[in-house]
Amino acid sequence: MAKKEKEIKTNAMRILDALKIPYEVLQYTVDAFEDGVQIADLEGVPREESFKTLVMRGKSGAYYTFVLPVEKEVDLKAAARAAGEKSMEMIHVKDITALTGYVRGGVSPIGMKKEFRTFIAEEAKAYEKIYVSGGRIGSTLHLNTEDLLRAAKAETAPFTV
Repeated sequence: MAKKEKEIKTNAMRILDALKIPYEVLQYTVDAFEDGVQIADLEGVPREESFKTLVMRGKSGAYYTFVLPVEKEVDLKAAARAAGEKSMEMIHVKDITALTGYVRGGVSPIGMKKEFRTFIAEEAKAYEKIYVSGGRIGSTLHLNTEDLLRAAKAETAPFTV
């Protein structure tokens, strides 16, 4: 009898399990970095319910996590206002792993190496469930929006364009 392949658990999944939050894992295979729009299309899920995770740094030097629809961009002034900062900038790609413990294309808003204040775009409130990165390339989580807010210790804010 063949052995069943063991599912690879990420920090995000372990945290959701510990909090007893139900979620569905979607697996996909890619050969190179794909953006969130391409991943949503590959998985056959609605783009408007698919969210990407970005890490940014405020003028104070503090880091923040922003979760937004894959088809939208961050309004830097609105993001700074949400965080109470004078300005906001994206972190360099080379710093992603050191700051989050995740790799580019696999950053989840749950289970980062360091806990940053997290904002989820107001658009998420329109959906009972949304899709976010599972914490590695090839994994997407589908979970209740309110559960994501709780697990990520996040708040909603308007910061997209």
